[in-house]
Amino acid sequence: MRTRTLLAAAIAAALALTGCGGAGQPAPATTPAVAGSAAGAVAETLRFTGTTLTGRPYDAAALAGRPAVLWFWAPWCATCASQAWSVSDVAAEYGDRLGIVGIAGMGQKDAMAGFVADMEIEAVTSLDDSEGRIWRKFGIAEQSTYVLLDRAGAVVHSGYLDDLAFQAAVKKLAG
Repeated sequence: MRTRTLLAAAIAAALALTGCGGAGQPAPATTPAVAGSAAGAVAETLRFTGTTLTGRPYDAAALAGRPAVLWFWAPWCATCASQAWSVSDVAAEYGDRLGIVGIAGMGQKDAMAGFVADMEIEAVTSLDDSEGRIWRKFGIAEQSTYVLLDRAGAVVHSGYLDDLAFQAAVKKLAG
């Protein structure tokens, strides 16, 4: 029992020291495995489901065939709060050309819903990933991470982007 308590304390301390992240180097781009060769096949990167913060089921396969932005955020993260306006602006400008999904983790559903309301990003689909299943699928270790996917579902960026770099990357991605 004491070992578990010490382990939990060590993990909590490590998480506290990571802050909102953002200083790390982006992960290298990878190409996902595509299931089958038939038209309409869904890339492995888009093979996940979740529940929106409003309680609706969500299937990422709906993003197949168009570029997408996955934004991994936490409700207590100041960096994430500052990025919310850029995400909202990108959704308004490019939402008809690419999918944008916020994937909330490291918090409770009520705090996540409060973040969405406070930041006025209701137009962005936001998933409750408090269990971290989607974060683990993409190897996300810290909040405030963008994963950009091309039309084929290939990861073209994974990591932190400041607002200007994010907007430029999305403009290029949306074509």
